[in-house]
Amino acid sequence: MPGPRTPRRRRPAAPRVALSTSSVYPLGCAAAFATAARLGYDGVEVMVWTDPLTREAGALRRLVEHHGVPVVSVHAPTLLVTQRVWGTDPWEKVDRSLDLAAELGAGTVVLHPPFRWQRDYARGFADGVALREERAGLRLAVENMYPWKAGARSREVEAYLPHWDPVAQPYDHVTLDLSHTATAGSDALSMAADLGPRLVHLHLADGSGAPRDEHLVPGRGTQPCGEVLEALATRGFAGDVVVEVSTRRADDERRDLDLAESLAFARLHLAPVPS
Repeated sequence: MPGPRTPRRRRPAAPRVALSTSSVYPLGCAAAFATAARLGYDGVEVMVWTDPLTREAGALRRLVEHHGVPVVSVHAPTLLVTQRVWGTDPWEKVDRSLDLAAELGAGTVVLHPPFRWQRDYARGFADGVALREERAGLRLAVENMYPWKAGARSREVEAYLPHWDPVAQPYDHVTLDLSHTATAGSDALSMAADLGPRLVHLHLADGSGAPRDEHLVPGRGTQPCGEVLEALATRGFAGDVVVEVSTRRADDERRDLDLAESLAFARLHLAPVPS
C-alpha cells in the first residue's frame, strides 16, 4: 500500500508589475490607467504631479473602479519639477502623499532624499521618515539617486543629503531605481544584495551610463535588469516592480509597444523557476 503523499511546496507568486503614470508622459494620469488595463499590468504607481488627477483621491478611485487596476504606490512630489506641488514644505508633501496612499489602499510611498539646500529637512530626514512610517502604517521607501554633473569636465556635485546612495543610510525601506544606478555608475546587483530585505520597491528601467537620467526600456541599456529581477524572484521578493520608462517622444503605437515590451521583460525574469 503506497505511503502518504508528501505535500508539494507551493511556489511563491511572482511580484506584481505596475505601471508608473510618468511612463505615459506627456499624456495624463487617466491615460496611464487605461494603458495599464489594456496591456495587462497588475497596478499603477501614481506620480503626484501638476496633473490635478494625481492629487485627487476621489478621481483616482473612480479610475481604479473603471479600469479594474489598483494603485499599488504613490510617488511623493519631491522632484525638482514638482517643487511647488502641494506647497513648498517637504514634510507636508510627504504627509499628503501618505494620506493619499491610505485613501487608495496603496502600501508604499516613494520619496527622494532631500536636496542639499533643504538642510533643515535633511537634518531630521531619517527620523522623520521612521516616525511617519510608524504613525501611518505604510512603507516610506527612499529612492536611490545619483550625483549631478556640472561644468565642461562633468565635475560631480553632491546634490542630495545625507547622500544619494541609500545603502549606508538608516532607512527601513528603500526603492531601487535601475535608471539611477546607470547614471550614478552604481553596481545595481551589489546594491540590491546589500539592501537585502530593506529593498521593498523596484523602479524598472535601464540606462547607458550617460550623465542624464534616461529611463530606457529594460534591456536597451547597460544595466543588469534581468539579473536583478531574477535575484529578487529567487529570494522571494514580496514588493512591487514598477515600470518607469520614458516614452515622451513616442507616438501612441510606439508607446504601447515599449510598455508592452517592458511588461513582458519583467514577467519573463520574475517568473518562478520550477523546482
